Formats: sequence, C-alpha cells, structure tokens
Amino acid sequence: MFRSLLLLLPLSLLLASCGGLTRPPMPANGAYLSGLGLSQSGLANPAEAASFWDGDSVSGAPSIRINRAEQMAYFYKDGQLVGISPVSSGRPSHATPAGTFRVTGKNADHESSLYGHIEDLATGETIVADADTRKDVAGEGEIFVHAPMPYFLRFNGAIGMHGGHLPGYPASHGCVRLPHRMARKFFEHSEIGTPVIVE
Repeated sequence: MFRSLLLLLPLSLLLASCGGLTRPPMPANGAYLSGLGLSQSGLANPAEAASFWDGDSVSGAPSIRINRAEQMAYFYKDGQLVGISPVSSGRPSHATPAGTFRVTGKNADHESSLYGHIEDLATGETIVADADTRKDVAGEGEIFVHAPMPYFLRFNGAIGMHGGHLPGYPASHGCVRLPHRMARKFFEHSEIGTPVIVE
C-alpha cells in the first residue's frame, strides 16, 4: 500500500502543477487505484498506472496537448483537463514536430504503410525487427507484417497518435504512442478538427 501511495504522489503533483487548469474530479479510494492500474499489491502496468481518465460524462469541445519533454499527453473538454497519459513520441532521428495541428483523420484499425517487421512464414520467427518498406524487402518464404497502429488519430501529415509500446522514452518513428486504453479514450472523444498542440 505504501508503494502504491508513493506512485500516486508524482501524478498528484503533476495535476497540481498544471497552473490555472481545472483538476478533474478523482474517484474515491479503490476506484482511483483501480483506474490507475494499481492494486493494493502495487503496480500492474506502469503506462496505465500513470494514466488518468474522467471525461466520459464531461461535455465540451475536445483539445489535446502533447508535451514531448514530459512525455505526457493531456486531453481537455472546453478547457477542463479530463485525461492524462504518458506517451512515447518520436526518437531523436524521427522527432515528432512541434506545432499547432488539428485531427484530420481517424482509423481504429490503422496499420503503418512504412514500418513493421519481416517474419519467416513457416516458423513465425522475426527476421528483421524494425523493417522499413523503403529499404527492407521480404524474401521468398517471408512476409512483411505492417505495424498495427490502433485508434489512430492523424494530425500532421502521416503523423498521429495511436496505441503502442511505451518504453519510457521517445522511441517512435514520429508518431505519438499511448497505452491502448488511453489511445481508445482519446480516439473516442476526439473528432475531425480537434486541436492538437505539440510542445
């Protein structure tokens, strides 16, 4: 229990440091721990544990702010903060560009047209882990498997937000990865034209 409380401290400090923003109401005790991916025994999923969502019953125009230095995304409805999620933005060689954008497309079952992996058809073994269609070609008995990008929210050309792996640092090819549960929430509560600010 003490470990769980320590893990909640940074989130509470984060919420308190948003300067002038309305803090979303917190569910009571066990519901809050459960919603964060925590239990009495400790951390269940680090990315989920650092997430918070309380926007299902809140109305208003959505907007999203992504802070690359913090590796966090913030979801607002009419300026009220209703969701917080860790992210993994673009690695240094494929940095996610800063700017003010808008959601231009939504696809719940999107796949990357460029990136994925190459695997052996017979064994399913991965042959090329970080494959790029522009330079890696599947040979005989192999297949190029395009990377899944569920709950894709396109906001800057080919760049968007989607569910994916969060290693704890910028690691993508430019997109902004969120934990799957949070990617779905951001997807469901956004619409074409939703403002996206990347800092």
